Parts: sequence; C-alpha cells; structure tokens
Amino acid sequence: MQRTIGKLAEAGGVGVETIRYYQRRGLMGVPVRPGGDGWGAGVRRYDETDLRRLKFIRAAQSAGFTLEEIGELLALDEAKDRAKVRALTVKRIAAIDEKIATLSEARTALSKLASECAAGGGGHCPILQAFDGDAG
Repeated sequence: MQRTIGKLAEAGGVGVETIRYYQRRGLMGVPVRPGGDGWGAGVRRYDETDLRRLKFIRAAQSAGFTLEEIGELLALDEAKDRAKVRALTVKRIAAIDEKIATLSEARTALSKLASECAAGGGGHCPILQAFDGDAG
C-alpha cells in the first residue's frame, strides 16, 4: 500500500514533522518524487517498509533507546550483528537501571519531606525549604 507522508504519519501515530526529522537524522529514507523534484513533480509515496521502519523507531524509543542508538540498531540489523545489538541493549539496560535508582532516591527524599510537612509545626514548609538553596 502506498501512502503520502501525512497518511504514513497517521498510521505510525506521529506527526509529519517527526517523519521529516527522522529523515534528516538518516533514520528513514526520502522517497523520490515521480517526475523529479521540480514544479509538477508527483507526490512522494511511502510503502509498508517505511511504515515498519517508523514503527521500529517508535518502539525502540519507547524501550529507552536514543535516536543515535536506534541508528546503530538499524545498521546492525542490516549487518546481522546480533552480538553488537545485544551489547547495545545491555548498555541501555544499565542506563535505565541507573535512572531508576536516581528516581527511587528522589522519591524517598520527597516522601520524607511530605511526611515532615504533614507533621505540621510552625515555620517554613520543609518541602519549600529543601528547594531553597539560600535557606538555612
């Protein structure tokens, strides 16, 4: 099935500018216009391969991969290099684990501040004080 960029964007759940951005980044190709690039040229058409590529990019982003890493994954897929794909994935898992640890620490600190705030008492709010670098 052939589709315009607008229909491709709709089918992939993104905006047209997102597709253009992916094209500028080299993650997606730009189909040639039938009849050339000048006035009167036809409309670019995208096929199922383009839709699969778009969905792959979005799914990889949802899994936490950066666009740079997604470009590497796409290149590794063409090279059939499973070992490097696995290594890149393990690296991404480590980065996610680090982020989870950081968020967990932030959650613990905020929970403590919320409890201190709920305990009441006079004076400044402990939550606001925690974020005021000048408070002492």
